[in-house]
Amino acid sequence: MDRTHEVLKQYFGYEQFREGQLELIQAVESGRDALGIMPTGAGKSMCFQIPALLMEGITLVISPLISLMKDQVRALNQAGVHAAFLNSSLTAGQYQKALGLARQGRYKIIYVAPERLETQAFLSFALDEQVKISMLAVDEAHCVSQWGQDFRPSYLKILEFLEKLPYRPVIGAYTATATADVRDDILDILQLCDPKIVATGFDRENLFFSVEKPDDRDRAVLEYLHKKESQMPKSSGIIYCLTRKKVEELCYLLREEGFSVTRYHAGLSDEERRENQEDFLYDRKQIMVATNAFGMGIDKSDVRFVIHYNMPKNMESYYQEAGRAGRDSEPAECILYYGPMDVRTNRYFIDNNEDNQELDEMTRKLVQERDRERLRQMTFYCFTSTCLREYIMNYFGEKRSGYCGNCRNCLTQYEEVDISREAQCILACIQANRMSYGITVIIDILRGSKGQKIISRGLEQNPEYGKLSHLSVARLRQIIQEMSLQEYLSVSDGEYPVLVPGSRAQEFSGGVSLTMKLVKEQEEKGKQTGGQALSDKKKKSAASVLSEKDSELFEDLRGLRREIAREENVPPYLIFSDRTLVDMCVKKPQNREQMLQVSGVGDYKLEKYGEAFLSRINR
Repeated sequence: MDRTHEVLKQYFGYEQFREGQLELIQAVESGRDALGIMPTGAGKSMCFQIPALLMEGITLVISPLISLMKDQVRALNQAGVHAAFLNSSLTAGQYQKALGLARQGRYKIIYVAPERLETQAFLSFALDEQVKISMLAVDEAHCVSQWGQDFRPSYLKILEFLEKLPYRPVIGAYTATATADVRDDILDILQLCDPKIVATGFDRENLFFSVEKPDDRDRAVLEYLHKKESQMPKSSGIIYCLTRKKVEELCYLLREEGFSVTRYHAGLSDEERRENQEDFLYDRKQIMVATNAFGMGIDKSDVRFVIHYNMPKNMESYYQEAGRAGRDSEPAECILYYGPMDVRTNRYFIDNNEDNQELDEMTRKLVQERDRERLRQMTFYCFTSTCLREYIMNYFGEKRSGYCGNCRNCLTQYEEVDISREAQCILACIQANRMSYGITVIIDILRGSKGQKIISRGLEQNPEYGKLSHLSVARLRQIIQEMSLQEYLSVSDGEYPVLVPGSRAQEFSGGVSLTMKLVKEQEEKGKQTGGQALSDKKKKSAASVLSEKDSELFEDLRGLRREIAREENVPPYLIFSDRTLVDMCVKKPQNREQMLQVSGVGDYKLEKYGEAFLSRINR
């Protein structure tokens, strides 16, 4: 076994690398810059942590959030690796002590906030002759690009810091979400030299994707959680909401229903956010209800579901947040509840984005235009009848087609319905108006509304007035979204978006037929009665296929893990993941040598926890 694989087993407990990891590690180890684009849960952090342990000197890891740094450093310390973080959460005394220990060579890996790079204290440390910075790893590297969904101007300070060093360390950049534009920005801004670029693909096969449009989202959440609790008791999950107000309301509702729940948003104090986050990480609370302020860098491996109560503003944010489920590679569910108001709310956030205030007028308009287009693509995701996984992969430039077998659309039976007549009516209605109107007004005209807004504007005179009165509002919205998806219609930008003919609208003059996939009637009824058939088709977790006796052992080992975690004041998943506990139940090791054959058990954790778990397995 070579030294690289020895370090993998010794500290992290694994025998084999995942796809792309070894290539990136070997590139950095040989002195070559690297760019790694890997999905959440694919083990990006090991791509800089392992070379840090193999190389001389210190590896600096640039990281955007305090919670991310704490989580990563805590995990490294649990694995027996000396690591530290430098950020504003430390007192002046703690900060100086950490720098002093770093000068003495105590730490192989130091996480640092980008804002710290330009402080005199840190520069003095970095330029000290005793200190050798062998590698600079840029985590969440998409933050360097203004075209990325999490642009942070402080990331632009990285290059200025590098220019002040008397030598150039190896540079590695790592991200889970990067379109072609963002990738090019990372390469250019960080000035990576002949980098090894590894993109392993964005697919997470263990994640089940679903888009639903419930009339009552609160009720839908409650039904889902009650069902989940009966199938997998005490499952951890995250529910994302667009606004702080909704976070508070939903958290209160779930608490009243008896669920173990906490909340997280920017309106809470730093102390309360910290306490609530730790309650979730340490399994003191099962469910986290949060805005998008929660989650970046949170490495809780056993999150079994992520629900988006509202549609996010873009696919990048959605896939990053949904990707916090199933990081242990066990099956997990990503459910998105869509409502028409989500588009309006997100458009408001885009038009009033304070993060863009530092940009000049032209750049700000370009960024807003790009964000509106991303919102359109996100909306199309909510209405497509094709494979949801295919849509996501294609969005990120990873072309694929066909049946994935693990999303709601692939497990739903559809039928092709001809909507040519309805589409012609919609286009004729839009073209007959003297002014342009939004979707709601167009639907009211087509359904023959006698509302004041329609009558006062004389819109009942439109030749298409009432011609589609037999269709529901929901069905008309579906048809309009399908027409937008196929570019027969378009929604304008601006404060008051209006519906206009799309680039292909004139094709209808030639008698083109248009079809769309609609859920078969019996499927629709099945969904309304709980969707048991759909649930039966989903991938099952490793724990769910254990025998009754092994399941009891699994729960026993989880209980032991909780006890140890409470004593050491660390999250339970940092002791051993659920996946490792399942492997213990299957292999039932009898001694230390056999325990080392369990996936996720390395030398350090064997010494620390081996006897306790062996005793529980063999009693």
